[in-house]
Amino acid sequence: MSELFTEAMAQLAAGVAVVTTRDGRDDLGVTVSALMSVSLEPPLVLVSLASGGYLAEVLLRRDRWAASLLSSGQAAIASRFATPGRPSARHLVAGAPHHRGPHTEALVVEGGVAAIEAETTQVVPAGDHTLFIAAVLAVDYVDSARQPLVRLRGRYRSTATS
Repeated sequence: MSELFTEAMAQLAAGVAVVTTRDGRDDLGVTVSALMSVSLEPPLVLVSLASGGYLAEVLLRRDRWAASLLSSGQAAIASRFATPGRPSARHLVAGAPHHRGPHTEALVVEGGVAAIEAETTQVVPAGDHTLFIAAVLAVDYVDSARQPLVRLRGRYRSTATS
């Protein structure tokens, strides 16, 4: 059932984002395709992370984080943050424009379609994942001229039509 379920869910296109946080002197991040808006008033988002992952463990003690919603030209960044055993997020953004979010001190990747900073308000265990519901502290930027990066059928794709 799990293979068939995975294949079924891969048929649903999903936006790709990099979620980052600062943990003391280290920066952590991971690629996600399970980030969604929950509420407009107040502005809330939800990110789903594998419970056994290090970022989920850190976010249980660090409430503030950032999400950079990647553009179609940033598949390499998505791949870097999706690689198991990856180094510090500072190394993963080397060579890519980025800055620290003023509200979270988390790394924000520039050149995407948008970026937000958030503070977790509720944590919900859900099977082998943990859902982090968060209040949006700030919208760092929005660039609607860029095409978003999506994940569909196990691959990164652009939404641009040719």
